[in-house]
Amino acid sequence: MSTTMRWVSADLAAMPDDGKRYEIIDGELHMSRQPHLNHQYVSGRFFVELYGWSNANDRGSVFFAPGVIFADDDDVAPDLVWVSKARLGGIVQADGRIHAAPELVVEVLSPGSANERRDREAKLKLYSRRGVVEYWIVSWQARQVEVYRRDNARLHLVETLHEHDVLESPLLPDFSCQVACFFEGMPVPE
Repeated sequence: MSTTMRWVSADLAAMPDDGKRYEIIDGELHMSRQPHLNHQYVSGRFFVELYGWSNANDRGSVFFAPGVIFADDDDVAPDLVWVSKARLGGIVQADGRIHAAPELVVEVLSPGSANERRDREAKLKLYSRRGVVEYWIVSWQARQVEVYRRDNARLHLVETLHEHDVLESPLLPDFSCQVACFFEGMPVPE
């Protein structure tokens, strides 16, 4: 008889500080290496745009790779999250982590099939199950943004935007950004 280990948040706390990102999704441990420089650049560009919009209208805050603990066996660090001002106080606990669904999650794909599967399948299911309102999957390689929105208690793909398109969201009134701006000036040529 074999038993599969079910990972929990306490196990993450015991992991070495080795520069890798460890996350738990449905009790399964996921590990990723330090992201590609273009990944970090594109994440930063999204942060700048969301921060500028949030700062101008005082509707919420954007955070880089925060800890999001939905449950003891669902403990992740998305690339970016945006949380409304009204919701923020009720979901951040004394440990400095978010303990409920942020309204928006942004994941920038890392190279490799395991990384892509984690973001497109495991995290999509997790964010859908836990109540995230909108989920953006960003591919710096393809220079596109997939937008998933909540409908009938599930996240559904509503559009795939390319460089010539404009990213807008009913979640973020008056937010508007040409998709190309997120990828301009990437430091490592493709």
